[in-house]
This record gives sequence, C-alpha cells and structure tokens, in this order.
Amino acid sequence: MIISEFTLPENPQVKIVLKQGDITEEKVDAIVNAANSELQHGGGVAGAIVSKGGYSIQTESSAIGYVEVGESALTNAGTLNAKKIIHTVGPRWGEGNEPEKLASAVYNSLKLADKENLRTISFPAVSSGIFGFPKDQCAQVMFESVKKYLTDNQYTELEQITFCIIDTKTITVFQKEFSKLIK
Repeated sequence: MIISEFTLPENPQVKIVLKQGDITEEKVDAIVNAANSELQHGGGVAGAIVSKGGYSIQTESSAIGYVEVGESALTNAGTLNAKKIIHTVGPRWGEGNEPEKLASAVYNSLKLADKENLRTISFPAVSSGIFGFPKDQCAQVMFESVKKYLTDNQYTELEQITFCIIDTKTITVFQKEFSKLIK
C-alpha cells in the first residue's frame, strides 16, 4: 500500500515512494537486503529473502564472502520478483559512527544500482530491526542519503526509489519523518 509519493527538487525525474508491504514481493529491478558483513542470511529481512527467493541467493552471497559496514554487494534474486538483490551492511547501534555508516550503506546501494543500470530499487528500514538503529533516526539518515545521492548524481538512470516497510510502527515513524524532511 503506497503511503506517499514525491520527487525532490534536486532531481525531479526520480520518484520516491514510501509504502507498506513485504519487500520480498516487490516487482523492481533490485531489492535491498539489510545484511550482516558475513552475508549469512539467517534472520530478519535477509532470512525472509532467502526463504522466499531460494538458497541460490545464499550460495552466491557465500561466494562473495565479506562486505564491510557501509558497503554493498550484488547477487541474483532467485525466484523473487526482483531482478537483483543489493546486500548492504548497515551498522549495529552502539558500534560508533552509526549515522555515517548507514548513510554510506544507502549511498553505496544507489551507486551500485546505477552502475548495474538498474532503474527501480526498494529499501527496507536498514539497521532498524535487530541491529537496533532508532527508527526515527534511520528514516532521517536514509532520506538524507538519498537526497545527497540525487544531488551528487544529476544524471542517474534511477527512476524510482522505494522505501518498503513491513510493519505499521516503522511505517508510521518513516511517514512522520519524511513529511518533516520534505518541507
């Protein structure tokens, strides 16, 4: 269910969508997986992605091996509706420099999508689940990172950036934070 759609003056050809739903059901070029550095997809968003998309996702992730916090890697999407999965490693709350690391994870996911000529991408609320990043700060950092990317990359091939949030509590926080930040 779409909650809001808007564009930013920095790059008005890219639509930003906030919706409530299951990211594993998204029909986009790439979904973003909130991964751990070892790319072991046992729980949370990562576990749901492998459970629904198939073990080939884990096999390909294991071949990649390790991804630094704030960085991203690309795999197939198995049997999911998406074409690719961008595995990004957000920070665990309490490890230090969390906002910068989350901003880097989002920015690098968008950069990888552009590099791979992907047009549509869908993010969960990276690091706000078992990694403990406060949801309001997560929404602010993710939004500002998207804004920075679109400012830095006026000629992006991206057409739509979606924030697909599964639970009502998180979508309410994201909606509140986005409405403040859009003004």
